[in-house]
Amino acid sequence: MPKKDLVLKINKPHFVVKLHPDLLEVDMKEGVRKKLEDAIEKYSALRGSIGFLFQTVVPLDVPLKDIDSVETDDEGNLKIKIPHRRDIKIPLTQKESEKLVGKMNELIRVEKEKELRRLAAARKLKRGMPRVEKEAFEASMRYG
Repeated sequence: MPKKDLVLKINKPHFVVKLHPDLLEVDMKEGVRKKLEDAIEKYSALRGSIGFLFQTVVPLDVPLKDIDSVETDDEGNLKIKIPHRRDIKIPLTQKESEKLVGKMNELIRVEKEKELRRLAAARKLKRGMPRVEKEAFEASMRYG
């Protein structure tokens, strides 16, 4: 994955939270969880299959367009709600969480709008295709 512009970085003793314009990364710094995270992120096939199983142990990178909401709990932790996945809870201070929530809400809105435009353009393109091409196009959208 190419390096993207960094919007916000929060450095904690055991992990680093990096917010990019379209992605949230939570990277472990060391230990077995770090090695497991590296293996899952290195092999994209693992991310889709067993990555789901390890999401509670090792937080995976999350595209902002996939996030339903972000909020701060009473203790200051950041809670990220993602459909069809367990919520991610990141232990931060109240100040760090509030700063991250503000930035993420701005970027999530932008990414969701981009995704809607992309889907609308894909639907428009699909309408003008012959039936065989439509089937191939739909398959590429599902698996690509």
